[in-house]
Amino acid sequence: MRRLYCENVHCSRRTFAEQVEGLTVRYSRRTPAARRVLEAVAVALAGRAGSRLAAALHTRASRSTLLRAVMALPDPAWTVPRVLGVDDFATRRGQHYGTVLIDCETGQPLDLLPGRDAATLAGWLREHPGPEIICRDRAGSYADGARTGAPDAIQVADRFHLWQNLGTAVERSVRRHSNCLKTAASRADGLPNDAVADYADAQKKMSPIEARIRERHATVHALLAQGHGIREIARELHMGGNTVRRTARAAAPEELLSGRHQPRPSQLDPYKPHLDKRWAEGFTNAIDLHAELQDLGYRGSYQTISDYLRPRRRRRIRVVAPAPPGVRQVTGWLMRRPDHLGDEERQQFTTVLAQCPELTALHGHVRTFAEILTTRSGQHLKDWVTATRAEDLPGLHTFATGLEKDWDAVVQGLTTCWNSGPVEGRVNHIKMIKRQMFGRAKLPLLRKRVLLTAAHGSHRHQA
Repeated sequence: MRRLYCENVHCSRRTFAEQVEGLTVRYSRRTPAARRVLEAVAVALAGRAGSRLAAALHTRASRSTLLRAVMALPDPAWTVPRVLGVDDFATRRGQHYGTVLIDCETGQPLDLLPGRDAATLAGWLREHPGPEIICRDRAGSYADGARTGAPDAIQVADRFHLWQNLGTAVERSVRRHSNCLKTAASRADGLPNDAVADYADAQKKMSPIEARIRERHATVHALLAQGHGIREIARELHMGGNTVRRTARAAAPEELLSGRHQPRPSQLDPYKPHLDKRWAEGFTNAIDLHAELQDLGYRGSYQTISDYLRPRRRRRIRVVAPAPPGVRQVTGWLMRRPDHLGDEERQQFTTVLAQCPELTALHGHVRTFAEILTTRSGQHLKDWVTATRAEDLPGLHTFATGLEKDWDAVVQGLTTCWNSGPVEGRVNHIKMIKRQMFGRAKLPLLRKRVLLTAAHGSHRHQA
């Protein structure tokens, strides 16, 4: 590029630089191509992250330069949509919120507004007249704002939010009948028959000493049958000679189970069958059993009974009643399609419905509403509301009252194809960009990046 001198002595500009169209711009330190690269980096990554990428691309720029470049870009062009989507998003969850507006037919975000009150939406609609359909959630402020700013527009309540509101009402109804859930849970009143049988089998099991004696007796007699001598057997089994002889003399293992391995006779012996029977029936209190035996003529001490029952307590089979299903678990069963339940869930759910007729009626109303929602047959909603009023289900009554307050929008949501799905997707996009900037971006920068990233993405898809 050449720098030229002015020959006119009266000219205030002594020198001037030659400009090349498409390559240079007056008073700019970067070429248009380099500037566009930085703008794309700034839109995608904003400040610090964009600055690091720019350095890797050999076009260094500070984070402040990149943020100024983003804010200097013009908003993407758009026309007033025929179908407008409205929803809120959090700039700081629980404290500060904004409103996002999108074109539901193209998915393009149009604007981000501060606040989520009716006046903000109504003001925007007055400045941009033309929407014929407004898709929104169940918030009353958006209903009022749409009614004030665009009175001729048709409002459509989102089906997802209707189903979500129904879930809240169902959970409230289930909680009101939570006693039915406890009744439905199987109870362990004493030991059931199969547990008694298992317990009897456990009582028949031999002790470790008895098992060892029986095994030793069988081994010694097997070796004797093979022709081995006493000393040879003692060496092979690492046993004393006298022990081998005593085992060889015993015709059956029971002859060896004497002395300290066999309990001594006691006053309790005649009453042990009665104790075993009562224990198997689930009566395990030693004090009560001692009183029963005294009525039968037992004159021994309580301690003798307690010592006799102690080994049984260690081996006692504990039957624990299963915990009843929780309120939210039953709510999930009611809200899900029956064919989406597992076999065990379906069995538990059937038990709950059998114990609680109110939940059976509730399940029927939920399935009917689900059919109205999925088939978009909003003309049957009035009959559904009438049927719920006839049941003792206050949770559904409250839900029906809320539907009646927003009746026209609800019927439109259950009849037309429009919904707030595209708006919810854009809210997720806003969350992603906000978190990318660690939640520190103010609304103007957040708004600019949301609009520009969506525009750049649509250009890529079109290309």
